[in-house]
Amino acid sequence: MCNKIRVRFAPSPTGFLHVGGLRTALFNYLFAQKNNGEFILRIEDTDRKRYVSGALENLISTLKAIGLTYDEGPDIGGPFAPYVQSERTGLYKKYAQKLLDSGNAYYCFCSEERLEKLREERRERKLSLMYDGKCRNLSKKEIEEKLEKNAPYVIRLKFPKEGKTVFYDKVREKVEVENNLVEDQILIKADGFPTYHLANVIDDHLMKITHIIRGEEWLSSTPKHIFLYQAFGWELPKFVHLPLLLNPDKSKLSKRQGDVAVESYLEKGYLPEALLNFIALLGWHAADDREIYSLQELEKVFSIKRITKSGAVFDFEKLNWMNGHYLRNLGLKYVAEKAKPFFENAGFDISNKKKYLKVVSMGRKRISNLSEIIAQTEMFYKDLKFSNEEKEIISDENSQKIYLLWIEEISKLQDLSNEDIGNLLKKTSEILSVRGKELYFPIRIALYGKCHGPDLPMIIDILGKDEVVKRLKNLLSV
Repeated sequence: MCNKIRVRFAPSPTGFLHVGGLRTALFNYLFAQKNNGEFILRIEDTDRKRYVSGALENLISTLKAIGLTYDEGPDIGGPFAPYVQSERTGLYKKYAQKLLDSGNAYYCFCSEERLEKLREERRERKLSLMYDGKCRNLSKKEIEEKLEKNAPYVIRLKFPKEGKTVFYDKVREKVEVENNLVEDQILIKADGFPTYHLANVIDDHLMKITHIIRGEEWLSSTPKHIFLYQAFGWELPKFVHLPLLLNPDKSKLSKRQGDVAVESYLEKGYLPEALLNFIALLGWHAADDREIYSLQELEKVFSIKRITKSGAVFDFEKLNWMNGHYLRNLGLKYVAEKAKPFFENAGFDISNKKKYLKVVSMGRKRISNLSEIIAQTEMFYKDLKFSNEEKEIISDENSQKIYLLWIEEISKLQDLSNEDIGNLLKKTSEILSVRGKELYFPIRIALYGKCHGPDLPMIIDILGKDEVVKRLKNLLSV
């Protein structure tokens, strides 16, 4: 085993990048950064039935959009290329043959029909759906006869049925598994492709991976992987199994209760910085219990020792709070750039950059993700529509007097400073004897379309003098 820490994120291209996958990638990345190690992206695409065209490209683009960079991978290469398992199949067959030759694997000729019948029988008896080992002790002669007849087969792991497998996990410490509970896993499928269990062990060894950081769902498979390492005479890596991600009701996180695709969150206007910060705190916490961290800060404070054993709840309200924090506190130009697609999709002309920045500056204070910004700012880019209640306020005699006075007074002003607006509000109140909502509601409705909203000086600053006069004139005698 090399001294340099090397970790990998090894997703299957079966669709979108799951938020659980992002957490696995993030924790691997942070561990590598903290220890001056290397972070590898490897694509495990040996399950051809679940393979989705374009998923690899989407996965890579999502990782780049979120800001996680890797040192080696399918698109950038590296000393252990190729990094796509379907391009390494000859390698796996060679090692599978070694297992056959050493007696640590065997040919299984059971038909799918027999296996399905076996599963049904075990299901009825409420037993685990393990293979029963029918082909485990076939004679050499029986095997040769079947191979000569080109009988379909898979290659299975010949896992010991006595004793225990004991190993140490960095999160769960000592783990013991009764060997008779471990199935003779298929290593090479009938289509010639390896399963995850064989391919990941071979690749992790050949790529010099020192630490396996993955989800808790792989904990039960670890004895099989350990047996493979031992069968090949290879040194074991360190194992780190991350806690499950849970819905608020403590069920396993699934798309039935909300979005689980990272891409979907980005499309809705969740910022990469907020997503990474939020995901980092799912099953891990720093010594000082802070909640807001930049990626660079996480790289310095991350520690496997502070990963929790219990499941982590994906709290959507907390994500919204955190994303709102980042929207309000990151640079305005950066947030405005991220918001551009939402304005463009709405068909708004944002070519006036000065106005656009003011609109975003106002809007970002009132939202939790960028998909909400149009509802808060569309009144600056489209004609206003009014409810019956708002029309009544507009047509009120006092409202009409306010509009006439404002058109006359604003036309005299060079610009509209906060001081000018304050003086005009005071003058209007004195001349027309209106105050409170009788003064503010008519003006805010005329300029913003609603009784309630941002302060008038902010609205007027965004619209500009000419647009303010235009909107007031449009409401005369409505």
